[in-house]
Amino acid sequence: MSTKRRVIMDTDTAGDDTIALLTALHHFQVEGVTITGGNVDFDQEVENALYTIQVANPTYHVPVYKGYEGPILQAGNERHRTVEDVHGEDGMGGSFFPKAKQRPEEGHAVDFMIEKVKEYPGEISLLAIAPLTNIAMAIKKDPSIVKDIPHIYIMGGTNNTLGNITPAAEYNFWVDPEAAKLVLHAGIPITMVGWDMCTDYSIMDDHDHEEIQALDTAGSQFFIDINRVVMKFNKEVHRLNGTTHPDTLLVSVAANEDVMSESHDYYVDVETKGELTRGYSLVDINNRFEQPANVRVCEAIDRNKFKEDLFQVLNAIK
Repeated sequence: MSTKRRVIMDTDTAGDDTIALLTALHHFQVEGVTITGGNVDFDQEVENALYTIQVANPTYHVPVYKGYEGPILQAGNERHRTVEDVHGEDGMGGSFFPKAKQRPEEGHAVDFMIEKVKEYPGEISLLAIAPLTNIAMAIKKDPSIVKDIPHIYIMGGTNNTLGNITPAAEYNFWVDPEAAKLVLHAGIPITMVGWDMCTDYSIMDDHDHEEIQALDTAGSQFFIDINRVVMKFNKEVHRLNGTTHPDTLLVSVAANEDVMSESHDYYVDVETKGELTRGYSLVDINNRFEQPANVRVCEAIDRNKFKEDLFQVLNAIK
């Protein structure tokens, strides 16, 4: 019987989400993977999750469930903006891997999330590395799960810095700000690792990639393959010298809080109505709103510990 902590990962599987999933499978008992509309075509996200699980080759079955394809207030058939320019058309750096043998489950992600949390009350934390639609809808469908979820680790938002999809907003909060607002105010203990932590601490530059290539494992080759497009995008668009790993950073923090070298509790809210600031995360560091803190916000990372963890994960997949 596994003694690892139980988690459910909610993801819009592309690019760094896949490395985050490998990291979660390394550290946790992953009860399931739920898919949310986000980075790329929804069905492609499902395939990417299934293929990543196949690469990790866990000793137990990890079910994959389809969830909501778009945000809570999606109007008609309007779709949110996907970001194939960041991750490649397939979300995997243009690798176009073959389909995995495993297929997605029949049920809905939200129902699975509710059922599993109720089955193991107080035991299953959520690793949220996508727009928060599935988690918000699970809370709306069965509010009693709030008391049964010990923690949600959220990759999303920014702490008073520029966003990555607009100047005001990080992508996951921007896609579905209403969902983010609902989850942040649900009363569940939350740790937030924002986009600013990614750009400050998670970047793997050309030298890092050479070190990863030298590991010469199936895990390291997978990392190199899925990061080809984002390396080019970051250098040309974001002017960042390397690949970005916000989702993996979030999972690494969840697995070992020593990776997070500084954090504080703040009142955090999300802008849902702004004409120019949709998805903006207000982190009230000076307590101007005089509201009780609802989120533990990561403010610094031990870069060496994060890099060691990443290399350990990639080296373990032979």
